[in-house]
Amino acid sequence: MSQTGTARTGTVTTEVPARLDRLPWSRWHWTIVIGLGTVWILDGLEVTLVGNVAGRLAEDGSGLAITGAQVTGLAAALYVAGACSGALFFGWLTDRYGRKKLFLITLAVYLAATALTALSTSAWWFFLFRFLTGFGIGGEYAAINSAIDELIPSKYRGRVDLIINGSFWLGAMAGALLSVVALDTDIFPKDVGWRLTFALGVLLGLVILLVRRSVPESPRWMFVHGREREAEELVAGVEREVERETGRPLPRPETSITVDQRHSVGFGTIAKTVFRSYPRRAVLGLSLFVGQAFLYNAITFGFASILITFFDVPSGATGYYFTVIALGNFLGPLLLGPLFDTVGRKPMIAGTYITSGLLLFATAWLFDTGRLDAVTMTACWCVVLFFASAGASSAYLTVSEIFPMETRAMAIAFFYAVGTAAGGISGPLMFAELTSSGVVGDTVLAFSVGAALMTAAGLVALFLAVKAEGRSLESIATPLSARAAEDAGGTTGAAASAATRGGPVAQA
Repeated sequence: MSQTGTARTGTVTTEVPARLDRLPWSRWHWTIVIGLGTVWILDGLEVTLVGNVAGRLAEDGSGLAITGAQVTGLAAALYVAGACSGALFFGWLTDRYGRKKLFLITLAVYLAATALTALSTSAWWFFLFRFLTGFGIGGEYAAINSAIDELIPSKYRGRVDLIINGSFWLGAMAGALLSVVALDTDIFPKDVGWRLTFALGVLLGLVILLVRRSVPESPRWMFVHGREREAEELVAGVEREVERETGRPLPRPETSITVDQRHSVGFGTIAKTVFRSYPRRAVLGLSLFVGQAFLYNAITFGFASILITFFDVPSGATGYYFTVIALGNFLGPLLLGPLFDTVGRKPMIAGTYITSGLLLFATAWLFDTGRLDAVTMTACWCVVLFFASAGASSAYLTVSEIFPMETRAMAIAFFYAVGTAAGGISGPLMFAELTSSGVVGDTVLAFSVGAALMTAAGLVALFLAVKAEGRSLESIATPLSARAAEDAGGTTGAAASAATRGGPVAQA
């Protein structure tokens, strides 16, 4: 196999998945985390900046003829619509052409669109490039989550995935604090400060692009797509690096898998696999994404309006409050993440969803009865989102590990797009009106809708979540190519792998 990436197809038996899963944590894994996980920092920065500068953009002298409701409503909905579209488009390309090519392309799309957002002089320009920024970010979700789960050992997959997805809130904190400085008219004019916030996103993205170039292609994707020699060489190099770092030899891999290599999988096959072979998992994925999208939109897209309208917080000070909320969001996955690998997926997913939903109901009641001020409301949000953030991050983990490898990026894209479209497009349009009306009952309704759907999703997880902790991806969902090999008479494959790991070959 040449190093140019030319692929051929045939039947191949490989130990690559088992070799990756039995690796101890090393500097190489930190490279993966830093190179790929930082995209969520960008997304958090984007979403938070727009929410925090909404009030400033609506003021005279901002350089844009736009209202606050349009920023938090229409622009937010267009951003999410772009993310959904980008996830589907780039998700299909990711499964077809590889993880690395696409996570470089999607970041480039984000960079270009964000830079042009900063140059907006009219509302339509701002709306267009918010959509295209979301288009790039949505593609990142599909490409990055599939790559992370295929590169991280099964022992650590849950906590790493949750912490990486939770890093969204590091970007949110940065965006909140940055908005405080950018909105200070003693430092920057009204029509300059908000533009500089988007420019910072471009600079951060360029740094990430440089780091990401060193992240390899997924060996799991490579051996299925006829590049098994490159996959073997890549994994062998990682093993030598880990052995030098630890000073001891690695144990022998316990399993192998036989696959019929293929170049691509059609949409028909993907749909048939997801909905016919795994219908219960499909319901689970949709429930988790819809629940978390509505809960987050109920709070985050309207938080500034709530603080300003009901508690007389100055628009330039809302960033301080949101920094506290963002910290709670990041601490959730950071502190609860290890429990998803030890206590298990099912109790932790169900527990975090149901707990956050019930706590948001309690917050709505306290707000309705007039028992909260700006500080205590922020404290309530912080506690709610401590649990909700871990739950929301587990939605991405779930759909990336419970479907076959050949459909992984597209499955992530589909469930993200459908669930987020339901909660992320209709949510901002509905919640922007409710939270900016100045009527307490309207905001209580917004909170209650988000809380109800989050609680319902937790109940679904209680019955349908998959016990994926500590198991190889191939034992959780048999690769489509491995099934073909077994049907053709292969003697080793996913069935043997699943048996060794103690899990089923396929589970609806």
